[in-house]
Amino acid sequence: MDAAGRELLLRLAGKYVWWKAPDEALAMPQRVMSQVMDIGDYDDVQDLARLFGEPALREVLARAEAGQFSARSWAYWHLRLGVAGLDNLPPLPVRRFAQPA
Repeated sequence: MDAAGRELLLRLAGKYVWWKAPDEALAMPQRVMSQVMDIGDYDDVQDLARLFGEPALREVLARAEAGQFSARSWAYWHLRLGVAGLDNLPPLPVRRFAQPA
């Protein structure tokens, strides 16, 4: 990640990953990006998309974990990035628990 990307993610981490210090949150840049994609305001989302590009945002969607996106944001990003259409949205990620033996 270049200096501009780091600076942006530090700023966004301070705003959207409030439960961690920005430097600590930056250890998981995908988590910061998914949080902005899910609840970010228009300007922050545009900054993220402009600086990192659509391929990086597609990667965030592909690696999403359970609970990182609301159904609305999940649908929006799949449509915005051309990853899926209304008729073929993938299901939201779900947390699976191992069954005891």
